[in-house]
Amino acid sequence: MADAGMLRFHVPEPEVRPGGTPDFSNVTIPKAGSVPRPEIDVDPRTIRDMAFSIIRVLNRAGEAVGPWAGLLTVEELIEGLRHMMTLRTFDARMQMAQRQGKTSFYMQHLGEEAVSCAFRKALRPGDMNFPTYRQAGLLIADGYPMVSMMNQIYSNEADPLKGRQLPVMYSSKEHGFFSISGNLATQYIQAVGWAMASAISNDSRIAAAWIGDGSTAESDFHSALVFASTYKAPVILNVVNNQWAISTFQGIARGGSGTFAARGLGFGIPALRVDGNDYLAVHAVAKWAAERARNNLGPTLVEYVTYRAGAHSTSDDPSAYRPKAESDAWPLGDPVIRLKNHLIQKGAWSEERHTQAEAEILETVIAAQKEAEGHGTLHAGGKPSTRDMFEGVYAEMPPHLRRQRQQAGV
Repeated sequence: MADAGMLRFHVPEPEVRPGGTPDFSNVTIPKAGSVPRPEIDVDPRTIRDMAFSIIRVLNRAGEAVGPWAGLLTVEELIEGLRHMMTLRTFDARMQMAQRQGKTSFYMQHLGEEAVSCAFRKALRPGDMNFPTYRQAGLLIADGYPMVSMMNQIYSNEADPLKGRQLPVMYSSKEHGFFSISGNLATQYIQAVGWAMASAISNDSRIAAAWIGDGSTAESDFHSALVFASTYKAPVILNVVNNQWAISTFQGIARGGSGTFAARGLGFGIPALRVDGNDYLAVHAVAKWAAERARNNLGPTLVEYVTYRAGAHSTSDDPSAYRPKAESDAWPLGDPVIRLKNHLIQKGAWSEERHTQAEAEILETVIAAQKEAEGHGTLHAGGKPSTRDMFEGVYAEMPPHLRRQRQQAGV
């Protein structure tokens, strides 16, 4: 080959920029029910192609088809629909609260509700999630009180974290929700370490790591895969591919691997891609991966193909980097509408019941918000005590902190 002469630096570009026509022609969507369901003890080398396909259960007619279908009862599906509707309503109220100055910051889950809500129902009590800031559905689907979530968002006197965390960075050991870190990707190595410790102590609990597509570029992601594969840690390695990091498209972090799931192949880890807007598919794949972990078969890497319909956060304006109509063009649809249509197709739901459920959920969320605001908001009402900053830091408070607390008069 002849010398090309001057070197050129390559920077990946999204298919379309603001003002252009949304284009998802590069997203190959297999027919619902067409991807096989392997046995949990399958040799990862024999299912390498699953890292490049997409597992789907719901077809365009709202029917559940294929080998991944049939794991949930009608009652469980209705509960899942209500969880997603609750998360969406909660998001809308808290987004509004931020705009009203009641909290400093908020991050929505719009379009991604199925990922966390369905996943949580595949776990058992005691299992531990190491989430990012967009998995509040894990708490909603596990019955964690919305009032407690709102108290933390407002950093008021009833904040369970005593004002020590940013809004939306929840923490609940009882609900298997490890403290969220704003330093992205640290949760991946923590999840693998927790899972290894569970195995070392002959426990039965598994871990789940969560990361977004952009953060897979962090070194902690790759370090976690090394340890997970080497020690066959009982962990589910979740990658939520919502197409965009805070302002960069997924190609920046994906590199030349083709898919994020394919990253697991080089480590000998079974890697699957699933339709992240299909509640039934998410639950089925999560159940499969959890069963592998519980049977000492090691980690599974799961990529959820979804779309961040809203802004990255209340500090972000997505119109600066993507077309405004792009979310409407997303080919995998809306997770709430898809599950609603499936239940209607089964004769278990109706438009009237859906409208009624929306009203009931809104009433419940507003009541929780009023209760939380009774304890204070960002600029009004009760605040955590200054004394709280000294409590719960060490098992025994060291002398220098005792002196500082005395000096503070608390």
